[in-house]
Amino acid sequence: MFPLDLDALTGCLASSACLVTQTTSGFIIGMLLFLVAVGLTLIFGVLKVVNFSHGAFYMFGAYFAMTAYQYTGSFALAMLCGAAGTALLGLIFERVFMSRVYGSDVLMQLLVCYAFVLIFDDVVRMIWGQEFKSMGMPAAFQVAPLFIAGGVVPPYYLLLIGVALVAAVILGLGLARTRIGKVIRAAAHNPGMVSALGINTGLIYGGVFALGGMLAGLAGALAAPVRSLTPGMGFSVLIESFIVTVIGGMGSILGALIGAILIGMIRSFGSLGFPLFTEGLMYLFMVIVLVSRPTGLFGKEVA
Repeated sequence: MFPLDLDALTGCLASSACLVTQTTSGFIIGMLLFLVAVGLTLIFGVLKVVNFSHGAFYMFGAYFAMTAYQYTGSFALAMLCGAAGTALLGLIFERVFMSRVYGSDVLMQLLVCYAFVLIFDDVVRMIWGQEFKSMGMPAAFQVAPLFIAGGVVPPYYLLLIGVALVAAVILGLGLARTRIGKVIRAAAHNPGMVSALGINTGLIYGGVFALGGMLAGLAGALAAPVRSLTPGMGFSVLIESFIVTVIGGMGSILGALIGAILIGMIRSFGSLGFPLFTEGLMYLFMVIVLVSRPTGLFGKEVA
């Protein structure tokens, strides 16, 4: 018999308290996925590289934040260390390794990235151990939850959603309105012309990779207080981030945001109505989108 529980789903949709709680949960999942996926889609859009090791930056961001919080007790410094540490790691990774496989066969790029997935996981095991870790909720957020239409909303969830939305606005406006954003978009479409104008494309590529790593690290840092930390934790996030970028359209920031929210809602409400098929729902939705629109919701046809 197909594992349906439509009574639970319809009952939740009819209850304002359950609706608020599940919607908030969906936004939490979606915003974390967005921060990872937008870095992934940005790197692909500019560098034309599918960064299969991107989930490792999410993992490192969580561990960097946890370590900084343990030593300083400052949540703000923990977030900063998570984001800045992965930005530096991304820059080093791009300059030393990925820059050598630009223009190579996609399989070569994937092999290099996958090799570092395994390497980074072992590095985490050597430094922090292989047992589960927990950062714990910062003292500032150990307060009574908010009640909205009867639904329970922890204040930290609102911060997480707010940070992700602010990041989306800054990134979108930065790429569209600023000079460096226009240079990045030009490098994505015609790197040869940008280089001919005397602009260092290597610096642009390194900066974009660092930005992508920083966004994934920020997602990991924000997830650290509410998720368990373990080596390999970035892999499942990576797979779901790929689903988000495919649904939204590779290279589209708006697509990454909409796709992430849709996947978050599917996971949240799908766990009620289809408890044994939640993962399958994501892939089914991806297939439906790709069949009807192969470039994704906001992707553009390549001439």
